Amino acid sequence: MDPNVTAALFGFIGTAIGGLISWFLQKQRNDHELEVLRESHKTDFAAESTALFYLLSEKFTDRSFKILQERIGGFPDDELRKILVRAGAVRIIREDKSEWWRLLERNDEAVEKIKERANQKPKPTTPSDRGSA
Repeated sequence: MDPNVTAALFGFIGTAIGGLISWFLQKQRNDHELEVLRESHKTDFAAESTALFYLLSEKFTDRSFKILQERIGGFPDDELRKILVRAGAVRIIREDKSEWWRLLERNDEAVEKIKERANQKPKPTTPSDRGSA
């Protein structure tokens, strides 16, 4: 075999092995940095998971901010709101000015429940509906 081809082949093999080693070490370093970052923000991740737990309840599509404050304690109001937004929730202000939160992905489900409740309410009677006495 020609010495130039042999040198080029060994140079290529050495470069490939060096590149693989470098890639593997960089991957390990990034995985470790991600783990350290997760550990430093563990409280936020746990709060987000807890918010999701309450917002994914089968019984309730909406949760009041007061209930969420009670269940996910230890955060100022605005920080809790940021956690809820990161979890994928949207805020709803009701007619009585109370603050409620719902997962955006459950919006269609909530609208259907509202329509069902509206159909179940008895219609108010008027004097003309009662007939003559």
